Amino acid sequence: MKIYDVAVIGGGASGIMAAITAAKHKKKVILLEKNCSLGRKILITGNGRCNITNNAPIEKFIRVFGKHGKFLKPSFFLFDNHDLIVFFKKKGLQFRTEEKGCIFPITDKASSILKVLKIYLLENKVDVNYNAKLINIEMRKNNFRLILENNNYINSERIIMATGGISYKKTGSTGDGYRILKKLKHTIQPLKSAIVPLKVNEQWVKNLKGLSVKGVKVVFNKDGKNTRSDLGDILFTHYGISGPLVLDLSKDVISCLQSQKKLKIFIDLKPEFKTEELEKILIHEFNIKGAWNLKNILKLFLSNRLVESILSLLEITFDRKGNQISLKERRKIISLIKGLPLTVIGALPIENAMITDGGVSIDEINPRSLESKIITGLYFAGEIIDGCGPCGGFNLQQAFSTGYLAGENAGLG
Repeated sequence: MKIYDVAVIGGGASGIMAAITAAKHKKKVILLEKNCSLGRKILITGNGRCNITNNAPIEKFIRVFGKHGKFLKPSFFLFDNHDLIVFFKKKGLQFRTEEKGCIFPITDKASSILKVLKIYLLENKVDVNYNAKLINIEMRKNNFRLILENNNYINSERIIMATGGISYKKTGSTGDGYRILKKLKHTIQPLKSAIVPLKVNEQWVKNLKGLSVKGVKVVFNKDGKNTRSDLGDILFTHYGISGPLVLDLSKDVISCLQSQKKLKIFIDLKPEFKTEELEKILIHEFNIKGAWNLKNILKLFLSNRLVESILSLLEITFDRKGNQISLKERRKIISLIKGLPLTVIGALPIENAMITDGGVSIDEINPRSLESKIITGLYFAGEIIDGCGPCGGFNLQQAFSTGYLAGENAGLG
């Protein structure tokens, strides 16, 4: 029976990169994908445009992964964001850099990324098996036996596990890899949502459903200290808040919710102004536009729906004139503009999260090779490894970088 040098489990970004890299060493490589097609999660990233990486320096990549950054350092240095772009450019795909360093294919189509990856798989003679769901792994004397559905099996000398997390189950990320690895005595750190919308207690946010607000900051208390976010955009939904800024903060917010049922956050709608500066501006506007309705004055600074929500919260009628507003009312208005309070009561289910936080413990993986410290010949790549980064292309770079490092070492083994 044919014995493969390397079997890669999972046809996402990390698995495909691992298979390509291992095969470049003239090894017999098979890529097993449980779906009928590759790269389903790639196709939905960046709203179908695929924010493939970020132009940030490698030091930032290491920093944004927090305590897991040191572990990922060898992966990022071996195959960084510049290497990734060159990898795709060799096949003619060009890129553009957008806000906050996010890099997208010039085509604005995630399918362009997948097309290049398939070309590399073909060129490097990787065998791709579709509808191949892994049930179990048996350790034999000189190799592994991969037990598939319908009593099929494959033998391989080395394995790369790249089965992903448990978010976006429709893409095939159903946690199969964690179950199998537990049987092989690996520790799976608790699985949590990351990069996920948040639910709030306040019912009035439903009136803002679909409203996107740009350039705001969020403040909340973490570990006894006020955490103030960077500038970003939020989106109000029927259940709470979403948008890039919220998604980036969700991991920390969820962490805070583990020790408490609710978390108060405050949205600074005008972070470019200090409170005193905003008060001077409003005093000036109330003086020269005193005969205007208050609602129309505030619309100079905020969207109509936000103005209505703020005035409703303060029980101030929309037709009050600017010159009728008292000092106390003005300061209450400013207080809400500088810190609109919301009570976070949870997040959407992990199935709705973009990324799974948690996974195979990094204490059991060699960071320089991504080989298991428990089982020789078993490697890991991508989201199955514990830890995650923020939005902006950082997690896809982690997938490609770890896929490359695992493929390199498995291919040389």
